[in-house]
Amino acid sequence: MNSLVLLVCALCVFALAYRYYAAFIAAKVLVLDSNLRTPAHVLHDGKDYVPMNKIILFGHHFAAIAGAGPLIGPVLAAQYGYLPGAIWILLGAVFAGGVHDMIILFASVRTEGKALHRIAHRLSGNITGIATALATFFIIIVALAGLAIVVVNALKDSPWSFFTIAMTIPIAIFMGLYMFRFRPGKIWEATIIGVALLLAAVLAGPLVSNSPISAYLSFPEKTVKLMLPVYGFFAAALPVWLLLAPRDYLSTYMKIGTVLLLALGIVWVHPNLQMPALTPYIHGGGPIIPGPVWPYVCITIACGAISGFHSLITSGTTPKMLDNERDIPGIAYGAMLVEGIVGILALIAATALTVGDYFAINTGAAVWNNLGLHTVDLPRLEREIEEHLMNRPGGAVSLAVGMAYIFDKIPGLTGIMKYWYHFAIMFEAMFILTTIDAGTRVARYIMGEILGTFYKPFARHAWLPGAIICSAAVSLFWGYLLYEGEISTIWPMFGVANQLLAALALALGTTLLLKKGKRRYCLITLIPFAFLSVTVITAAVLNIVNVYLPNGDIANTILSIAVLALVGIVIIDSLKQWIALIGSPKPEN
Repeated sequence: MNSLVLLVCALCVFALAYRYYAAFIAAKVLVLDSNLRTPAHVLHDGKDYVPMNKIILFGHHFAAIAGAGPLIGPVLAAQYGYLPGAIWILLGAVFAGGVHDMIILFASVRTEGKALHRIAHRLSGNITGIATALATFFIIIVALAGLAIVVVNALKDSPWSFFTIAMTIPIAIFMGLYMFRFRPGKIWEATIIGVALLLAAVLAGPLVSNSPISAYLSFPEKTVKLMLPVYGFFAAALPVWLLLAPRDYLSTYMKIGTVLLLALGIVWVHPNLQMPALTPYIHGGGPIIPGPVWPYVCITIACGAISGFHSLITSGTTPKMLDNERDIPGIAYGAMLVEGIVGILALIAATALTVGDYFAINTGAAVWNNLGLHTVDLPRLEREIEEHLMNRPGGAVSLAVGMAYIFDKIPGLTGIMKYWYHFAIMFEAMFILTTIDAGTRVARYIMGEILGTFYKPFARHAWLPGAIICSAAVSLFWGYLLYEGEISTIWPMFGVANQLLAALALALGTTLLLKKGKRRYCLITLIPFAFLSVTVITAAVLNIVNVYLPNGDIANTILSIAVLALVGIVIIDSLKQWIALIGSPKPEN
């Protein structure tokens, strides 16, 4: 299949969905009111609650939600062929992900910008509120380990990649100091300097990798796994303006710019998809993902179709900056569709590689030797990129190779594939590290609120000892899962946790619609909730029975059972409430 056909089909589907389905939800289901004052105006404090231009807020929101999922999930799911992943991205983003993001943002705006667990408490009471808080915390821990594992294989034993990614940290800190201390208000100056420094970090890679200093920048896998949670601790504990905010701002340009460049590259080059529509692995036993195409394609694609992590952002910073309710469709549903486009682009980049090259990169040496496949372009690609590419599982490396392969075929941009590869690695890492920044901080806040029930100072986010203790504990928790796991165990766990949180949020959305008297429209959340619940619970049970218990992985087994139990409590409590609401003569408003 030609990649251009797939891209055009995806763009048409998403355009029609935004024009009609999102508009229907806004007008008929949620009944958005542009005359109501949003929390950004009612609770304006110049810090957290600040009305923001919808374009600027879209950039912040997209930077916050766009993590590793839409990049890595489709690459790993390509094991089943290009068709299952493409279908789930299109259907999931339109009928599940966009609805999920839109309704949770609406719910938060109508409850003073409250977080998801507080919305649950308000809609469904103490039991669901507490279960949601605990489930959210555990799910974030798993999600952070899943995101971090992606960059490990890209950074290990690669001085150039490690140097480029490491430099983004001081660059972001410099931008924070420049924008908030040295030259307040001079955002464009800081932007130009930051982008220039990022490009310089990529271009300086060969000098670093060919110098004596490279020996100090080449780290084995276990060392990289220790470094990432240490970074997460500092990202969560430092003031938000010093690292998190400037990194998010800078990464927005990197993300959107690179996505547009990749789309233009596909339009110009329009490579044929080398992977067949379906592979023999749809029945299970694949070298990358152990289970069958259903339910595993859904939990592997994860954020490219629907993401529970989005509910933490749509009930976090975004509702506190929304200027007008009429902006909800563009920011929530629109950003989800853009993430779906990113997923389609990643799928195309991965499947543009030959089948042998794809599996050679994404499997370990022992697995590769038993596949009976052979490489085609990989030896040449390794010479041109100047990196060892075989047996680098995780999806990040194969995606970067696919992107570099496409970029290198654009007229005027040929002959510099090694730069394109490392630029793509930095692009992926910027996606992932911004999510680790935000996720570790959100988990720190939730842990502080939980501990605050026993010792009140913990509930104050500004209390320094609490910030340090909670940041350290959160980083230790997800760092342990990262250190002990591999992509084959962590990513399925990440997918299950992420999608369970999405199912939980859709359940709350259904409760909201019933309480608003929108019984005739509650199917827009109830159907994706039911499908996602069955899919994810099935995947979780398969993970436990076929992966974790046979390998003696007690930690992931216990965590999976705990999360399933907490989400089960929410589902049962929600079902009881739905029955009562449907049976009541007068729905609540």
